[in-house]
Amino acid sequence: MTTSLVDVASSDVTLRGFLHGLPGVDRVGADQRAAALATRSIKTTAKAQAIDLAISMVDLTTLEGSDTVGKVRAMCAKAIHPDPTDTSVPRVAAVCVYPDMVAHAVRALAGTGVKVASVATAFPSGRSSLAVKVADTTMAVEAGADEIDMVIDRGAFLSGDYTKVYDEIVAIKAACATAHLKVILETGELATYDNVRRASWLAMIAGADFIKTSTGKVAPAATLPVTLIMLEAVRDFRLRTGRMVGVKPAGGIRTTKDAVKNLVLVKETAGDDWLSPEWFRLGASSLLNDLLMQRQKLTTGRYAGPDYFTLD
Repeated sequence: MTTSLVDVASSDVTLRGFLHGLPGVDRVGADQRAAALATRSIKTTAKAQAIDLAISMVDLTTLEGSDTVGKVRAMCAKAIHPDPTDTSVPRVAAVCVYPDMVAHAVRALAGTGVKVASVATAFPSGRSSLAVKVADTTMAVEAGADEIDMVIDRGAFLSGDYTKVYDEIVAIKAACATAHLKVILETGELATYDNVRRASWLAMIAGADFIKTSTGKVAPAATLPVTLIMLEAVRDFRLRTGRMVGVKPAGGIRTTKDAVKNLVLVKETAGDDWLSPEWFRLGASSLLNDLLMQRQKLTTGRYAGPDYFTLD
């Protein structure tokens, strides 16, 4: 694969050839590798560090039709101080909301360092025109969003119309201006590991700052083998281009054990450079309370009561 990635994107035939020329994924090997890494145990001191790192990587999210300004403000308060009784708990990486809630989140998080992310591009289906998707993105960016989470057109991808998917990502990236772009692949609908690898490379070639597994609305979501394949993709993309791209597994990550498994996967697959909120995120709001409970257990020797932390 000696063709430059600029040339790859210049024609549908070349792009298709490049993506289908990527090495196929050994499904059994990927499953076994992910399962083996999931059995790694870590010592107490390392676990405490891993919990704080995982908290700092969380994108705290509310994406419901029933979202209110009050709910968004409450979530922002939790993002800044996940445990108000313990100031040593790190803040989370970002708060993710619908575009119409961005301005409220921006005001609530001003000066805290917590990013505001927004799902755009007809989330979660992606079934709309490019003009609507660009307008959705522009609205969120103008309201102050630091990050945009877009969904690809899975129908176009699965029918082999890679150029349409590429062109949409390029257009949304341009609409992002200085905001970072996370491209959601919705891996639960891609059917094969080969498709996950192709979609990862397609998104990165088009300019994604992050590649993200899922919307959280489709199962299966962030499985370890899928995250492994995406981590391999960003590692290999960096070797080829010199550009780092982040990874965000989202959906189905609910426990501290799940989070630690993902951190081990990052270290052993992509390397230490990705072990920061700048390059790895966890899209799992329900995870935060379990991380806080486990953190308190390490600190005090006992678990908090079920109503100690706020519900998300």
